[in-house]
Amino acid sequence: MHTYQSLINEALETVAEIFPWDLEDSLGIDEKPLIVDIREPAKFDLGHIKGSLHVPRGQLEGACEWNYLETEPELVTARERQVILVCCSGRRSALAARTMMSMGYRDVKSLKTGIKGWNDADLPLVDARGASVDADELDETLSKPIPPEKLAPGKSAHTGKSAGVD
Repeated sequence: MHTYQSLINEALETVAEIFPWDLEDSLGIDEKPLIVDIREPAKFDLGHIKGSLHVPRGQLEGACEWNYLETEPELVTARERQVILVCCSGRRSALAARTMMSMGYRDVKSLKTGIKGWNDADLPLVDARGASVDADELDETLSKPIPPEKLAPGKSAHTGKSAGVD
């Protein structure tokens, strides 16, 4: 039986990752990668990388194909283009990247450490209105501890890790 973490580990055996600062560097070149943020709408609206395409994870497969309500033409036509997937921590984006690779996308990467790592590196984010996001304020939202009722019996709320907010 797989666990969430074992699925992530398995995906990372074949999925390449890119660090936030390397992604920022690639945004200054002529052939920019397509950044696809797979977080839920409320989290995307709080802060995202400017110019990223928003495709919630639950709609990704349909967004990658023609003839669906979820179809995103820019994504459908990006099979030969570099695509960077973004979630909160880099876990769900790794799973999504593996799915896209199996759908024929040739150059898909997951943003290592996700939007949290991007924010921790003090790289720019914008909100739903396009306004700059304060990194410290967003960090408070991204670093909330896991509520006790969601922890396995005998586990402490302070794990030293991200709250698992993908």
